[in-house]
Amino acid sequence: MKWITRSHVHVDRVACPWLITRFIDSEAEFLFVPASQIEKVVKETGAIPYDAPGVELGHVDGRCSFESIIVKYGLKEPGLLRLAKIVHAADVDEDIDTDPIARGLEAIASGYSLRFPHDLENIENQFEVYDALYAWCRLDVAKK
Repeated sequence: MKWITRSHVHVDRVACPWLITRFIDSEAEFLFVPASQIEKVVKETGAIPYDAPGVELGHVDGRCSFESIIVKYGLKEPGLLRLAKIVHAADVDEDIDTDPIARGLEAIASGYSLRFPHDLENIENQFEVYDALYAWCRLDVAKK
């Protein structure tokens, strides 16, 4: 499937492709376009929009896009739900201090954006970060 979001990825727009490829669509193709072009490209390609204004898999009912995808696809693994709390806090400015790891993830995302300004290259490089953080989240919930 094709998936589409706004260009210039940051926390949620990196976490979502990681989530999609790891749990929903291992052969996903991602498109990154200016927000003003999303609706047009969706019509042309049939891509599934995420983390864009007014879309089902966006910021809805207080959720970030990562959380909206989890809800839509019924994902319930405890480590993944722990990761969702971190992603939410790192992505939603007013919630940045609701999780102790959020500021670190936000800083890492900023650093990757500086190192890899091209969106596809950025997400490809950051997936390793999310793999490691997810492994830690699974350990964290297992301890409790």
